[in-house]
Amino acid sequence: MADEIENQTVIMSLIISGGNAKGSAFQAIHAAKDGHFQTADQKLKEADKYLSEAHNAQTDMLTKEANGEHATMSLLMVHAQDHVMTAITFRDLAGEIVDLYKQINQS
Repeated sequence: MADEIENQTVIMSLIISGGNAKGSAFQAIHAAKDGHFQTADQKLKEADKYLSEAHNAQTDMLTKEANGEHATMSLLMVHAQDHVMTAITFRDLAGEIVDLYKQINQS
């Protein structure tokens, strides 16, 4: 029972961190679109912080797996991992879009 609660906590942590990262990246794009580049950069850093939290949770899971403590795979776990990977991709794309808006603004 305790393992299941811990597993659910990790899953929710991944979903929340991924969602927050994607939200911050989206805010960065909107800030850059409006010419608020300092805010855009802050929001990208915020997204990175959330992704770091997700990465730490994943690393903890991988360490436990390597030590023989196998995590229970569920559809919710798959969803959480997918959520994080999508957020990483979105953050990378947001960084490129912010850079494009900066270049357009300098022209």
